[in-house]
Amino acid sequence: MIDVALRDLSKWLAATPLSHTIQTHGWIIPALQTIHILSVAVVFSSAVLVDLRILGLLQRDAPLTQVARRFIPLIWPVLVILLLTGSLLIVGEPKRSLLNTTFYFKMTLLAVALVLTAGLQWSLAAAPNFWNSGSGQLAGKCAAAVSILVWCGIIFAGRFIAYTQMG
Repeated sequence: MIDVALRDLSKWLAATPLSHTIQTHGWIIPALQTIHILSVAVVFSSAVLVDLRILGLLQRDAPLTQVARRFIPLIWPVLVILLLTGSLLIVGEPKRSLLNTTFYFKMTLLAVALVLTAGLQWSLAAAPNFWNSGSGQLAGKCAAAVSILVWCGIIFAGRFIAYTQMG
């Protein structure tokens, strides 16, 4: 049932004027992909720099709150750019994503990454010294390691979509 609905949605999207414009102008998809990839680099770098600080592998002399304050705010506006470019890429090539389980795996990982990032940002605002305590340090190191793995998984899945096309 869901497969049929997604197939119908994909066909409908492919027939829209916006999709037709994206499909027929050869420069649009590469331009969108370039912006999307550069935006992924900004978000990934920002998140991983904070994670590496939590793990004690980078900027150990700077307080975590300072590192987080420098990098986490970059993530949210760039995610809007990712949403826009990703949405336009889906409209331009709906079958590539909407009928592809790898795309849904990527979106699931993205949801996990966003929850981890928002949780870290919230916890730093609510209790900035928590991450310096014994149990907080252990929880932080675990969360940072998971975060890095999740962000790497997002990049891998995003690239792998091209090799697992359906329909």
